[in-house]
Amino acid sequence: MDILNWLVDPENWSGAGSIPFQALMHLMYSAVSLLVAAAIAVPLGVFVGHTGRGESLIMGSVNAMRALPTLGLLILLVLLIAPTIANNLAFVIPALIVLVLLAVPPILSGVASGIRAIDHSVIDAARGMGYSTLQIVLRIEIPCALPLTLSGVRGATLQVVSTATVAAYVSLDGLGRFIIDGRAGNDYAQMAGGSLVLAVLAIVLELGFALLGRTLVSPGLTRRAVRAPIPPALDTETRALRVA
Repeated sequence: MDILNWLVDPENWSGAGSIPFQALMHLMYSAVSLLVAAAIAVPLGVFVGHTGRGESLIMGSVNAMRALPTLGLLILLVLLIAPTIANNLAFVIPALIVLVLLAVPPILSGVASGIRAIDHSVIDAARGMGYSTLQIVLRIEIPCALPLTLSGVRGATLQVVSTATVAAYVSLDGLGRFIIDGRAGNDYAQMAGGSLVLAVLAIVLELGFALLGRTLVSPGLTRRAVRAPIPPALDTETRALRVA
């Protein structure tokens, strides 16, 4: 009941430090991190998937980022950057760097895997039709890789949104504030309420990406393609062949 009381308390829904404000700041840090990560990962993923060059070096280096300790790296970057910057950016920049490093691997892997999964006969047919390399990348490889690309972005988004709570460790806003401040004041209702809001936010984003995938991805690239109805006039043998 303490959690419910904290969630319905009007003071927690208005003004600075409220649930909507902290959720908005949380989403802002996450969105900026994902945009920067996509700007880095998508071109690299297209290069690796299309050419196959540097796969071991690039993919190995990027996947090594998954092993980086997020909180430890954040504190280290703050200690290195804070002496050179006197304003709040001394904390914002390290937090964004940490989140970008977290988001790059799944996006890059999704793009590269999606392009590598394309049947080579499709690429050969495009070359036979006179498509240039740029046309093959833009009109065939990227659209065909869209399902796995969205899957990578989806995974990166959930990881970043879940991990962005670490920004509160360096005095930044976000939903992590409720967890840190609640722990400091032994206010477990605030800690649990903040965690619940974060979980709901992650679920909403998950559902949003599922809907986005159904909207953007061509049915021909999924199992959602619907068979054409069989005209009643077809005989039984023909209908059986059509169904098979």
